[in-house]
Amino acid sequence: MQNYTLLERFMFSSVTLNPFKMIDELNGKTVLITGASSGIGKELAYLLADADVHLILVARREEELRLITEEIEKGSAKATVFPADLRNTQQMAELLEFLHRLPEGLDIVVSNAGLSINRPIVHSLDRLHDFTRTMAINYFAPVQLLLSVIPLLAAKKGHIINVSTINALLLPIPYWAAYQASKTAFDTWLRSAAPELNSRGISTTTLYLPLVRTPMIEPTIAYRTAPAMSPVTVAELIGHSMYSKRKTYKPWWLIFGQLGSVTFRKPLEFIIYHTLKQKEPKKNGV
Repeated sequence: MQNYTLLERFMFSSVTLNPFKMIDELNGKTVLITGASSGIGKELAYLLADADVHLILVARREEELRLITEEIEKGSAKATVFPADLRNTQQMAELLEFLHRLPEGLDIVVSNAGLSINRPIVHSLDRLHDFTRTMAINYFAPVQLLLSVIPLLAAKKGHIINVSTINALLLPIPYWAAYQASKTAFDTWLRSAAPELNSRGISTTTLYLPLVRTPMIEPTIAYRTAPAMSPVTVAELIGHSMYSKRKTYKPWWLIFGQLGSVTFRKPLEFIIYHTLKQKEPKKNGV
């Protein structure tokens, strides 16, 4: 059990990872992990260190990737560092070319790279780039990546693992329009494509995660003390899905949030509306 508070232990119970099954499943395989330099991607790389696996670690920060590689190669895994910003057209093209030249092919893609923005719409009127950059990394990048490697995955009866968010399944909330729209877009794309992919022998898994204690949440002050899942727990969930081929992971309590989003949609919208109205600055003389 991670260093959780009592509430977090209650909220974030995990599956029981069987490391022997995971290692056996990964024997001789090639796994691509995006967003591998910190948080979930980093912990997943460490989790897989004892497997006879080739890890392709992709992120913008090369130094961090090399430090991770030094640690995991003390075990059985070998790693290739591929520094790239997946929003950069040239760097994405270079990554895809590299993947298609892999002599052993590609078995698993863990789509983990992402960007979160918390900003009111009224503060975004001159910030269209907030929306283009979240769509670029959260939607267009994984779509472009997968469109290119689907033939590679089909040849190996491979597996796509998408690190998503519970927000994709709940009533949208204010201040998160850019993030929620982009994450929901890819979630919808993958759910739409999944039957076609499955028919070609490609498994698909989506993890609908609550708040996870990664560097991405640090800019939001309120999240620093909020209950949050450990990235180590998430890594174990991903490791479990690699041999179980579980199609989705959702926190046990998410069903109540989904029911509430449907049943109490109007009251929730009313509460949100009046809460935001109270936060608006008062006009002079009012």
